[in-house]
Amino acid sequence: MLMRLAVTLAMAAGPVWAQEAGAGEGRDLFLYFCAECHGKDAASQGPMAEMMALQPPDLTRLAARNNGAFPLEAVAKQIDGRQPVAAHGDMPVFGPSLDEDQYMALALPNGQPIMVPQALGSLITYLQSVQQGGSGSE
Repeated sequence: MLMRLAVTLAMAAGPVWAQEAGAGEGRDLFLYFCAECHGKDAASQGPMAEMMALQPPDLTRLAARNNGAFPLEAVAKQIDGRQPVAAHGDMPVFGPSLDEDQYMALALPNGQPIMVPQALGSLITYLQSVQQGGSGSE
């Protein structure tokens, strides 16, 4: 009985630990790939932003601009290049840089899981963690 309880508790804690680890790894990836344009705080004040014709969006407000729900699928598709950024043109496609053999599941707002490369999932988990004015986990 105690063994079953220990296994159940370990399995339940796994996703929380993975999210925390994912957010830390995601922050490192963000600083490497994204901060030049979107700023170290993801609020669009990177050193390259002033040189761009169109200002990069404030990534801390993605959920707020989407009725409080983090647009997970759209963010994944924009980062990996499956969905071009409208009227943007300057955002590089990072999909090939974030592709790897290990995948992780992320839950869409309706609870349906989507599989993404581990690095992309970590980056998205980090972006969810910095949301303001909306829920990054919804």
